[in-house]
Amino acid sequence: MTVGLDAAALLARAQAEIGHHDFGDPTLPERFAVAVGHLNGIGLDANGIAEAERVCHWLLTSRLELFADRTRFPIADEVIDGPMFVTGEPRSGTTLMHALMSVDPHGRALRFWEVMYPSPPPGLAGPDDRRRAHADADWREINAKMPKWLRSHPYNDMLGDGLPEDERAWAFDFRVMTPTAWWRVPMQTLVGGLPTDPSAQYRIHKAMLQQFQYNREPRYWVLKGFHGFRLEAFFDTYPDANLLWLHRDPVQVAASRTMMMADILDGIVGPIDLRVEAKKHLEMTRASIANTMTSPMVDDPRIMHIPYADFIADPIGAVRSYYAFCGRDLTSDAQAAMRDYLAGNRGDRYGKFGYSTSLLTDIGEDLDDLHAEFAPFRERFGVRIEKRD
Repeated sequence: MTVGLDAAALLARAQAEIGHHDFGDPTLPERFAVAVGHLNGIGLDANGIAEAERVCHWLLTSRLELFADRTRFPIADEVIDGPMFVTGEPRSGTTLMHALMSVDPHGRALRFWEVMYPSPPPGLAGPDDRRRAHADADWREINAKMPKWLRSHPYNDMLGDGLPEDERAWAFDFRVMTPTAWWRVPMQTLVGGLPTDPSAQYRIHKAMLQQFQYNREPRYWVLKGFHGFRLEAFFDTYPDANLLWLHRDPVQVAASRTMMMADILDGIVGPIDLRVEAKKHLEMTRASIANTMTSPMVDDPRIMHIPYADFIADPIGAVRSYYAFCGRDLTSDAQAAMRDYLAGNRGDRYGKFGYSTSLLTDIGEDLDDLHAEFAPFRERFGVRIEKRD
């Protein structure tokens, strides 16, 4: 008989190892118990349980180390000044936009090696710091396990220097259970069912930015995440932030994200039912578009909206427009770095990512009806119907 995970024992073990007991949030143990209950309920075998225990311990100890650092150093005094964010539906060009901004020598982006191993603050690390090497090894393991993911997301070849979404900062908050934290555990990604609290989540995010900014040269933050459902808490935490919102044809979004997640999950749990996945991602796209159309904050003056097609037609022009919107100059050295990035990082360098809107017709959807359903969204944000099939 396989013995499941014991949430209380895992919490105690992490605290004993780090010698620090403050998780920075009194609700963390309760929330962690919910995550452990999920893990115990999905039928993991002995190896799966062992891997899940390993991941839990890694995330818990990382969190304890982060908050211990905040007691040792004045990290909480760090001011996050005028951060620049990118958002949009999945598969809407947000990662490319973020990648271009990340090569700006005057900007600072989150890196996977930091969010995976946040302690000590990078500004205090010595020359023998092995965290980049550890994260590189992790990403080689991820890419070996999920090789198809490189077709839809070639940025994974950046390894530990890659660009995490802001949501990755919540992995050790047990608000999400995503592949970049849980790839060793044979389970599907869990994006719902865990307790959420946008204000608390952004506090954790800000704490991580402060951690990685501490004792380093001043730069402005360039970041990317899916912030549309949390705009009030987002701007409460970062009142001087700006947000670039890329908008793409929702039909293409639903089909593309379906195939991308199928490729990811194929490496973790094996082949999945594409019809089930398509239904799920179409409903998630519908919910997100409905939120975009009804949120009173979508027209906040700190948000700039750009159609995906316009961004793809002139990526650096879009970056330049966003910088101007933020009151920042796009310097000549930044533009040169961005051109070099585009020239040296073709999107199809691991093969062309193939997907089809037939994924949606196969579940009984009519494309004309879908285009009609999303017509008010397209009209509002200047989004054209894409023809790819």
